[in-house]
Amino acid sequence: MNGATPAVRRLRGTVVITIVLLATLGFAIEGSFVERAEVTATFDRETRIQEAQIAIQQLLRSQTDQENYVRAYTITRDVFYLQMYRSAVASFEAKVSDVRRELKDQGIDPALGGLDDYARVQQSWRQQVAAPVLAHPDQAPAELDKRSKSYSDYETSIATDLGDLVKAKSRQLGTDTLAQLRNTILVRSIWLVLFGLLAVGYSIFTSRVRKELDEERATIAILQSAYVSRVVPLPRCEVGSAYASADRALAVGGDVFDVYRLTDDQALVLIADVSGKGVDAAVLTAFIKFTVRGIALRRSDPGEILAEFNTAFAQTVDNPYLFVSMLVGVLDTQTLVLDYASAGHDSAFLRRCDGVEQLAVTGPVLGVMEEPFATVSVQLLPGDVVVLATDGLTEARDRQGRQLHERGAMELIERADSQPQRMCDELIGRVRALGRNRMRDDLALLAIRVLGESSDA
Repeated sequence: MNGATPAVRRLRGTVVITIVLLATLGFAIEGSFVERAEVTATFDRETRIQEAQIAIQQLLRSQTDQENYVRAYTITRDVFYLQMYRSAVASFEAKVSDVRRELKDQGIDPALGGLDDYARVQQSWRQQVAAPVLAHPDQAPAELDKRSKSYSDYETSIATDLGDLVKAKSRQLGTDTLAQLRNTILVRSIWLVLFGLLAVGYSIFTSRVRKELDEERATIAILQSAYVSRVVPLPRCEVGSAYASADRALAVGGDVFDVYRLTDDQALVLIADVSGKGVDAAVLTAFIKFTVRGIALRRSDPGEILAEFNTAFAQTVDNPYLFVSMLVGVLDTQTLVLDYASAGHDSAFLRRCDGVEQLAVTGPVLGVMEEPFATVSVQLLPGDVVVLATDGLTEARDRQGRQLHERGAMELIERADSQPQRMCDELIGRVRALGRNRMRDDLALLAIRVLGESSDA
């Protein structure tokens, strides 16, 4: 016979096609796993580079913290700020070591010299500026600012250059990753056009990888959020709190709350909202929290606390466009009397058994003018809930763009669970639901419920 029969040829063709399909499937599966391993390795490197960027930002924040603590000490003479300054110095040295290790690991050697310069400048600032000021705290804060400016500008310039080098490395890595993915997908697509089954499998697998990649990126972004306040338990009270960020890119903001035990029976209650976003606003939240605590340890009248903080704020913060709305309260857990003063902070409410009322504003926002702040005393009863919020609550909008305002916020509070933590979580959920799971502004919540019987926390 000169040739094979049609049946034999069909069989041979079937075998060949089957072998080709199996080989292609094996190649695609193997290539997919290799691609995932390569993407995972590249993403791990990108994660490390992002960690280096975060560490550089933390160096700048540590530098600012040191300056703020020195300023606060010259204003208040409170040794608490000396302790915080020393802690910030130790933290700075640790962060420098972290940044140096990450730069070496990622092969960003050109940035190592700049990092050494940054550390030397910071050491010089501590020796030439901070040490003399701490030794002679009678110097005016303005003098400290004047002497620190050249160091601060130079440090910021160095940190910017470091950040640019790290960002360039990150962009290069991202470009290489994108090119790698595009080339791989192109090669696979040629085979996938011919083999539909493989196309479906590969599409599902690629979608899964990309979803995991997005989820991991989101996790890393969340870790960049700066600062989460924590509250302490109080006698005869239940305390709940919550914080929700509106910015999915995690630009930090200026919402802060605090509950701090001043004595066994008295507690400082604070909520504040700094105008603006970004590093300046976030740094101010730490300044607000610890400065108000320091003042409250010496003064018991909330109006006087706000007045002294307003003076410190004006002397410390150079940016004329930054201002703060704030409510400061001192809660006596034995008499259940809340003394408070409000600097333009109108998102404060009291829920009683017969409804919800708004706590009145007693003075202007901080950082604008020198005005007195009146103190108001409120007698709380068992079951009452004090609810303090930032303007992310009253300015929340529904799907038609309508704001809640104070009346809408009070209605949500009245309908919410009376247990403070569940109330805070529920209010966050309601605000998200109004905007179809999107928030226009950050929202901080603090709720304190008075209990009927005395109990030590």
